[in-house]
Amino acid sequence: MNGGDGAASSSAATSGPPPPSLEWRFSQVFGERTAGEEVHEVDIISAIEFDKSGDHLATGDRGGRVVLFERTDTKDHGGSRRDAEEMDYSVRHPEFRYKTEFQSHEPEFDYLKSLEIEEKINKIRWCQPANGALFLLSTNDKTIKYWKVQEKKIKKISEMNIDPSNDPGSSSSLPIIANGVHADKPQDYLSKDYPFPPGGIPSLRLPLVVTSLETSLVARCRRVYAHAHDYHINSISNSSDGETFISADDLRVNLWNLEVSNQSFNIVDVKPTNMEDLTEVITSAEFHPIHCNMLAYSSSKGSIRLIDMRQSALCDSHTKLFEEPEAPGSRSFFTEIIASISDIKFSKNGRYILSRDYMTLKLWDINMDSGPVASYQVHEHLRPRLCDLYENDSIFDKFECCLSGDGSRVATGSYSNLFRVFGASQGSTEAATLEASKNPMRRQIQPPARSSRSMTSGVRRGSESPGSDANGNAHDFTTKLLHMAWHPTENSIACAAANSLYMYYA
Repeated sequence: MNGGDGAASSSAATSGPPPPSLEWRFSQVFGERTAGEEVHEVDIISAIEFDKSGDHLATGDRGGRVVLFERTDTKDHGGSRRDAEEMDYSVRHPEFRYKTEFQSHEPEFDYLKSLEIEEKINKIRWCQPANGALFLLSTNDKTIKYWKVQEKKIKKISEMNIDPSNDPGSSSSLPIIANGVHADKPQDYLSKDYPFPPGGIPSLRLPLVVTSLETSLVARCRRVYAHAHDYHINSISNSSDGETFISADDLRVNLWNLEVSNQSFNIVDVKPTNMEDLTEVITSAEFHPIHCNMLAYSSSKGSIRLIDMRQSALCDSHTKLFEEPEAPGSRSFFTEIIASISDIKFSKNGRYILSRDYMTLKLWDINMDSGPVASYQVHEHLRPRLCDLYENDSIFDKFECCLSGDGSRVATGSYSNLFRVFGASQGSTEAATLEASKNPMRRQIQPPARSSRSMTSGVRRGSESPGSDANGNAHDFTTKLLHMAWHPTENSIACAAANSLYMYYA
């Protein structure tokens, strides 16, 4: 299967017509900025993740904080689950509310390497819940932490269980020393000043502690996985077995057991004997959503490697290699820089891999390694400005990507707080551009009338006219939408614009 009509297949490919384009609506915003309000560096969101149920959402920021939100609209519907499912989908309005937050990481200093380790949260991954508690992993550049968030009933002292009128020393202003007697009295003063009642003291009176009906959310760090990476951690990913996870830096991928924090196994090592021979680094890694023995990792050269841990303990040799052949005559100074993959995601069924490089989104079929089945141009109009983007370091920005739960659509961010949604179904021409604001459609760019095809890259879609955006406004490279997540079961997107969390539904 190589190019042609067959290359247009995708994760939601069916024999019928493609689904109609979605109409996106604003849902909520948390942390909205007022006009002219200054954004503090520590408040900028650096990670977003839905849990598997879609009922909880976690964000991490550059200040090392993790903020949790919970879904509220599903709890408000009366009746059975079937009644809720039979409701008109268009009237359902997904709503989240703030749940809790905690300080996950603090700034540290590596004295051996004279290196400052910032507290910024790089990735968050949800783990399997248990006994009403939520579990998640969070990581900064060097340290991964395993958190348990649970509601606990508050214990209060209902009464002190003491009658102050019967205490002869209650009105005394004499100083008390550590063992509870007055400083200027002899140790046997009790027998002289405190007459024992006939028959002795009936009972020892203690404070009475009761459990109230009030609850408080408590976040507790269960484990810390540290000292396993020489380079900055760029990815963590849970295995489908619920027991293990991987962490990846520029040169290595390590395998951990959630219950063991002092030991990890190095399963991928691309570090050459001589560092001068280094030609590519690992940029992202992800476990297969179904098979716990399979994982994929991407490189700065634009390739994706699929590995099977059953083959050997050290998986330096890959099972499959996915890369797009370079078009002849297209090489330039920026070719390798913009080819670097910043993020990969598996589709829910594990059949497809979505990758994001600087200019494009690409959809890969794991059964076809000749090239991507579809390519989506995110901001092709910036290609003439690559020199400017290199000068201001914007060309090194790492944009994330996401797929819808059914695999029929893909999304990623761009500059000027814009994000793009593309239809991934066979024959779909859906290509929407939305702005992270309360009016997401105001900068809508019309999709092209016809998709172009190429033998090496399947479907290409989403190119725009050169220049600025749809309204002729110059792009603002300081406002970029790097982080976003798609709800696992519904058409709902959460995206981060600086310190604001915007949510949309369709």
